[in-house]
Amino acid sequence: MTAAVPVMRPQLPNADQLLPYLRRIDEARWYSNHGSLFRELEARLAEHFHVGTNNIAVVANGTVALSAALVAVGAPPGSICLLPSWTFVASAASVWAANLVPHFVDVSADTWMLDPERLLERDLTGVGAVMAVSAFGAPVDTRAWDAFTERTGIPVIIDGAASFDTAAAIERNHAGRSPIMISLHATKVFGVGEGGLVISTDTDMVRRFNQICNFGVWDSPAGQILGYNGKLNEYNAAVGLAMYDRWHERRAVVERLTNAYAKRLKDVRGIRLLPGYGDGWVACYCNIATDGPAAPVIARLKERGIETRRWWQSGVHVQRAYERFSRDPLPVTENLANRVFGLPFFHDLSDDQLERVATEVEAAVA
Repeated sequence: MTAAVPVMRPQLPNADQLLPYLRRIDEARWYSNHGSLFRELEARLAEHFHVGTNNIAVVANGTVALSAALVAVGAPPGSICLLPSWTFVASAASVWAANLVPHFVDVSADTWMLDPERLLERDLTGVGAVMAVSAFGAPVDTRAWDAFTERTGIPVIIDGAASFDTAAAIERNHAGRSPIMISLHATKVFGVGEGGLVISTDTDMVRRFNQICNFGVWDSPAGQILGYNGKLNEYNAAVGLAMYDRWHERRAVVERLTNAYAKRLKDVRGIRLLPGYGDGWVACYCNIATDGPAAPVIARLKERGIETRRWWQSGVHVQRAYERFSRDPLPVTENLANRVFGLPFFHDLSDDQLERVATEVEAAVA
């Protein structure tokens, strides 16, 4: 029987790659609270994202990063946060944790993401913040969202969870005033196990963000503002440093897989790739949209030993915890939810496995 092809196989640095950093921890006996490994990781990531060290903050996970960013930009407690339902549930969870009220709005069929120009046409009364979400690592136009804030006075948070490469490689997605959150979860293209970061050219906002994630304490032993604990420990920082040591070779492998999928699937009738897929950036997915309902294709692939994943399910607005919150009509979201799913994608996916996946997809949609 042919072995199944899993949808994802995360791999973090091995013990040998981690050992030099673990020995530094043992020698320093400094395990958290912004130790030397954490500072080094932050500096190396600042260089990666073309920003200064005062423009980046690394924290315990991406969800706490989103919540702290919403607080740091001054979104009024109890106000509405507009965000897409076409996202992972953590986006909405972070809004609720920041004491804001989620309101779901539809995405563009062309990008699978929010369109700032369309938001300008709607009633923004009571809106305290907007959360724009990158679709599976696709580029977000940071400058367009900065312009939205300048025009409306409403702060924007960019949930770029899978955008570790995109926010560095694609100029229009480089850091602006609107904070960009990047996840460092183990499933992402650059992972440390659990972790997240925020980048922004607004140094005052980044300082507030750091203070919020450090119990409201910064440059003083006393809490000056309300906050909580979002610190990244030295062990996760060690993983991050070992990952960054090999980032360029890891990226080259992921880029090869991305381009191979894009080339192999671009002319397959009955499907289309995520808009912009393979256009100079890499992430940890290969998502496709079928012309008709995806369920029969997913079932056929499962029978053939190809694991898939509906990463964003049917949208957040239908999930039990969030179905009570208000929303605009969501025709594009509901259409995408019926047609989009992820194919196997991981850095050691073999050429034979990729070809097998592509062949089975072609047969299934036919």
